[in-house]
Parts: sequence; C-alpha cells; structure tokens
Amino acid sequence: MGNDIHPTAVIEGDVQLGDHNTIGPFCHLRGPLVMGDDNLLSSHVCIGLPGQDTRNPRYDDSDKRVAIGNRNTIREFASVQKGCYEDVTTIGDDVFLMQSVHVPHDAQLEDHVVLTPMVALAGLVRVLRGANLALGSGVVQDVVVGQYSIVAAGAVARRHVRPFTRSIPGKPDSINHYAVEKFGFAEHATDIAAYVLEGRTPARGPVRDVVEHYETTVRDRERSRERRG
Repeated sequence: MGNDIHPTAVIEGDVQLGDHNTIGPFCHLRGPLVMGDDNLLSSHVCIGLPGQDTRNPRYDDSDKRVAIGNRNTIREFASVQKGCYEDVTTIGDDVFLMQSVHVPHDAQLEDHVVLTPMVALAGLVRVLRGANLALGSGVVQDVVVGQYSIVAAGAVARRHVRPFTRSIPGKPDSINHYAVEKFGFAEHATDIAAYVLEGRTPARGPVRDVVEHYETTVRDRERSRERRG
C-alpha cells in the first residue's frame, strides 16, 4: 500500500492518488486530479496545469480537472493539462506517454494508447483504444484517432484517422497489421481489410463494434466544434 513520492515532487490542491504509484523527481501535480493505481511518473512530469487556450490564456481553471486510470507510464518532461471547454482531460489504463509528450486541455486517451517521444496533441482530441502515434507526430483540434491505428512519424493528423489503419501522408490508408495481431483481431482480418481498403463496414461482430464507437466519437467531436463556432 501507499505511494513512492520523491521529496522534490510538488503536489498541490485536491490530488487523490490510489496505491503503488511512483512520482519521480521534480514532478508537479496540481489538482483537482484523480489518479488510480500502479502509475509510474518519471522525472519532470507536469500534470494538472491549465490548458493553453489562445482565446483565454489565463482562464479560471479552478473547477477543471484531470482524471488518470491505472498502470500508466508517463516519462520525463511529459505534460497533461486540465480541461478548458469540457471540464476534464482523461487518460485511461495502460497508456504509455514517452518523453516530452504533450496532452492538452480536454483530450481523452483511451486504454492502451502509445504516444512516442515528442508527440503533440491539440485541444479536444480523442485517441481511441490501442492507437499509436509515432515519433514527433501531431494531431490537430477535435480530430479522432481511431482504435488500433498508427500515425506515421513526423506526420500531422488533420483529419480523423480510421480504426486499424496506418496513416502515412501522401499514401492511401493501409492496414496496421501489428495492432491487428497484438489486440487479438487476426481472425477478423477479412472484415478489417474490407473496412480499411474498401470502406465496407461488416454487418455484425467486433469490427463493427469498433467502427461504431469510432463513428460515434467523430460525430461528438463535430458537434463540439460546431458549438464553439
């Protein structure tokens, strides 16, 4: 039980930690923040500062928050900022944020997401289960990165990225075979190929469930953008 918190770490406000978390040297945690169990924060990780909003750079963040699940690894110089428009920034379970990753206001990262070094997300993005953003890539506001997809190193995702795809600038979408195998979808390879390569969604089954969740999230992001003007 308990947590391993380095003496140089700064924890301020309403910060609720579960058990077996490691908070490394010079980390800064600011509440309201809820964190689950077995999370590892390396050195100089910053969680819970206000989002960087050009419309209101010094907005009142007192009722905005961050929620983080379990078994996440957050490496040195990564930042996770508070909500701005939608109250909360969330990270699920088993997420890996590598060195110098930026998770902005109102972002939501589902379980098993991987953001490699120097990935930068813009506000209000959604990164769905099992997605991987390669070295130095970026995502613009309100874009949805679909489940089990990968965005190429150095690329910028300006449009929604469909599930199971490899998104490489200037090339047609192809199948992210690595994720298909890793997450147990190999037996559904025919349905995945039909969806990724031909745009046909299966009538039933787990691939359809994945696509429906992705499409629901896309509609939510588009409505959010319309409300903000």
